[in-house]
Amino acid sequence: MIRLSALQMQTAGADTTANLARIEAAAHEAARAGATLLVTPELGITSYGGGEKILALAEPADGALVTRLAEIARETGVALVAGFAEKAGDAVYNSAVYTDGSGKPSVYRKSHLYGDYERNLFTPEKPSTCLFSHRGMTLGMLICYDVEFPENVRRLAKAGAEMILVPTATPKGASGTFIAEKMIPVRAFENQVFIAYINNIGRDGDFDYAGRSVIVAPDGTALATAGLAEEFLTAGIEPGLYARSRSENTYLKDL
Repeated sequence: MIRLSALQMQTAGADTTANLARIEAAAHEAARAGATLLVTPELGITSYGGGEKILALAEPADGALVTRLAEIARETGVALVAGFAEKAGDAVYNSAVYTDGSGKPSVYRKSHLYGDYERNLFTPEKPSTCLFSHRGMTLGMLICYDVEFPENVRRLAKAGAEMILVPTATPKGASGTFIAEKMIPVRAFENQVFIAYINNIGRDGDFDYAGRSVIVAPDGTALATAGLAEEFLTAGIEPGLYARSRSENTYLKDL
């Protein structure tokens, strides 16, 4: 078992110092809650709605932003998943990083960019299987729109992921509500994995976010949910509790 915390976060726009400070405060809160992992939203460090400003804030995976995240992880004992704009050569990726403060961070680059806004800013990565171990569990990452393609979740599940972490920036509206409340539980159920789908909140540039972050169990039940304000969630992740669900819903075995 692990305890997982998540921050449905109102960013301070392109103020990376303020955004890192908010993540640091949440990491301390997670530590007090007994969590060993904190998940934050898509592009939470650089903000999703910053437009062209995001490109100027982009850094390599070994840059100052990820280095600071690793320091926070070491100081608090809480591993972090956070979204940032990653610069690699001439390309800028919409990326998420996992760091526990020791060793090389795991970085995932978004493969399915949503709309002209993202396509004008970022380079899409080929779909990839980003897996890493946390406290004995095998975890994977996707970003926002990626999770809406069942092939992406299935690929991670087939590769051994027990939980998939999904930083997101889903906008307000009927679609955003449907994705959080209906699609994410189905993705978890049809692959018998945990999914943490963690959204931004509030207004950021031209975007208003749907909130409704959710941590879902393999049987499709919600372990923790957020509403329409900044919220801090914590849930116990106990794979052993869902052995019956896995034995009854053998989708991966029967492919």
